[in-house]
Amino acid sequence: MSIELLTALSIFAFVSSITLGPNNIMLMNSGANFGFKMSIPHMFGVSLGFCLMIILVGLGIIQLLNMYPISYDVIRVFSIAYLLYLAFKMATSDAGINPGQTKSKPMTFMQAALFQWVNPKALSMALTAITVYTPTQSLETTLIVAAVYVVINLPCISFWIVLGREMKRFLTSPVRMRIFNVTMTVLLVASLYPVIFP
Repeated sequence: MSIELLTALSIFAFVSSITLGPNNIMLMNSGANFGFKMSIPHMFGVSLGFCLMIILVGLGIIQLLNMYPISYDVIRVFSIAYLLYLAFKMATSDAGINPGQTKSKPMTFMQAALFQWVNPKALSMALTAITVYTPTQSLETTLIVAAVYVVINLPCISFWIVLGREMKRFLTSPVRMRIFNVTMTVLLVASLYPVIFP
């Protein structure tokens, strides 16, 4: 991979990782409700789960999906349903509202890793990274793309957890925390707009 292509890929990885999307909304919410330490498995699940997605897309899973076009519709419907379920859980979370009596838990590593497969933004990022930045779709270039994403993505998504944790200073009452959780829920549902109306 040339230096020019690597530079372009790095810029794309940064912009796509730092901007608001389902992962970053949920990580910010996790930071506010559970703090940084408890959100670490969620963070690594996002980063490494996305890395695995890039590798599988680069190794040809996209060709398999293209053989069965209905699979895109199935993924789309499942994505919408699962994101709405997560939005409901965020809106009704009692983690930051009743810290001592909470039944809510942060997303686990495995949940966050598997979530990448129903996250429309993540799937779009992986497809773009492989189709645009790997002119020769070999295992070597696929691993380079995945490595670039891990190095750039991890600090970007950790920023959103820190932002959520720092916002906790202003979320000092159950009412404010509930408003924050509902606001994050609205943003998560709004992120479905390009999926519902492609």
